[in-house]
Formats: sequence, structure tokens, C-alpha cells
Amino acid sequence: MLAFQIQPHDTTPIYRQIVDQVQRRVSSGQWKAGDELPSVRALAALHTVNPMTISKAYALLEEQGWLERRRGLGMVVADRRATPTVDRWEQLMPTLEAAARQAGELGLKPEAVLKRLAHLMERRAEAQPQDPYPEMDPLPDQPAD
Repeated sequence: MLAFQIQPHDTTPIYRQIVDQVQRRVSSGQWKAGDELPSVRALAALHTVNPMTISKAYALLEEQGWLERRRGLGMVVADRRATPTVDRWEQLMPTLEAAARQAGELGLKPEAVLKRLAHLMERRAEAQPQDPYPEMDPLPDQPAD
């Protein structure tokens, strides 16, 4: 069963977090056609959110062709062609632009931000699949900005 990382205190609406995660994971090839998603009730109970929120996300993804409903299975990843790298970059650009803007507003140096991002990505790659939120160690030689 596919897992989601829902951040209830994030400013991004929960349905949008689900939509974005499905699109990114399918685009990257992490989730394949036919992979089964948790039921609306199961996902809502697991994350203590309103089932209508999950339904809204699933319906939007089905409408956009990312998911399909299969009798007896529920929602599964739709059979889509591989997403070109350029499309994956387009999905990431709004987040990168927001991070760059915020880092600039905070007066952080680009080198420090890039170092932190690289560290986060490395930690993420090393994390166990059952540990979606690895503990963050301080960066070695982290400048005190």
C-alpha cells in the first residue's frame, strides 16, 4: 500500500498535499501503474483528517488522469507514459522559487541554502522507507547566518 506524508500544520491544504505527492511520485517512477492507494476511510483515519478531504484529492487526481477507480480495488495509479524530466522540473519550480525568495528575505547566503538542500536530500535518500521524517543533525561547519 502506498503511503502519504501529510503535514496538518503546513499552509498547503491537505488535499493539495495529496495531489502534489501523487503527481511527483508517479512522475518520478516511484509509484507505478496499478499500485493501489489506501482507501479514503483508511487514509482519513490514519492521518485524522476529514474523509471528504481525501475524496476531493482522489477525485481531482482521477479527473486529471493520475488515478483510476478499479472495481474491488479502489483507487490505483493510472497507466501513464513516463513523465519527461522537464515536466518534473516544472512541478518542482514553484517550490524552489518560493524557497529562494524566502531565503533571500531571511538574508541567507545561496551557498548555505544549497548546502542545506543537498544535506536534506542526502538524508532523505538514506532514510529507511518506514521513517518518512528522519531526524536532522546539524550540518558540519554550518555558518551562523
